[in-house]
Amino acid sequence: MAPTAVPLLLNPVLAWLATRQTTLADCRQADIDTWHAGHNEHGRNAVRRFLLWCTENKLTRKFVLPSAKTRQAAPLTRSRRIELLRQVLTDADAPLRSRIAAGLVLLYAQPVSRIVRLTVDDIIQDDDQVLISLGDPPSPVPPPFAALLLDYAAHRANMHTATNPAATWLFPGRRANQPLRPEYLARLVHQLGIPAAASRGAAIRQHLQNMPAPIVADALGYHPVTTTRLATQAGTTWSQYAPGDHSPLHPRGTREVE
Repeated sequence: MAPTAVPLLLNPVLAWLATRQTTLADCRQADIDTWHAGHNEHGRNAVRRFLLWCTENKLTRKFVLPSAKTRQAAPLTRSRRIELLRQVLTDADAPLRSRIAAGLVLLYAQPVSRIVRLTVDDIIQDDDQVLISLGDPPSPVPPPFAALLLDYAAHRANMHTATNPAATWLFPGRRANQPLRPEYLARLVHQLGIPAAASRGAAIRQHLQNMPAPIVADALGYHPVTTTRLATQAGTTWSQYAPGDHSPLHPRGTREVE
């Protein structure tokens, strides 16, 4: 924590210590334990950050502090994921760029940090099929979303500036030869009312229910250890499957969206 941020947390802590006729320098572990017992999670986390800064700067003695607790977002259900996919496909009033980014999260469990690194060359037209190269092999793009993806690729934003005449980024930014910033793309997805982290979690769980973790890892560009861990957490069992059965990834549930 920077020194300029300390006063925001300092006053309530010092005021509380003053009621106990104790200064910051004289604060003991027993005082800290009492604070934690009498305050909510927000107050406990706040004093933890403050005391870590104090001990780092040798303003107080070292204290035994409980770990900060973080709340995870509620998981997205399969039906809610399908509902959000339908919104992405049908909401013509929403910006197409935002819809495409949201679709890549919902269909392929891609984080925005990877999405911004995609190029138009990662979109492959093979006869009447559209594929997207996220890993190996490329993944099929279901027809409702494929048409939107091709339309967007042909009419990308930020392509009419002097710095980006030949940019191949699928999401080009305003800076020369640079993609859109991940935090900006995340904001665009959020503005559609789509929780990116929960949507990505729901998508990867759905894929792992349909296919072995190593195949999902290859197709979506995940590390095999990550998909295996997520598969175990989801309770999926793919201990046996046909050797060499590396069928292209087909997102289950996308055909339900019309």
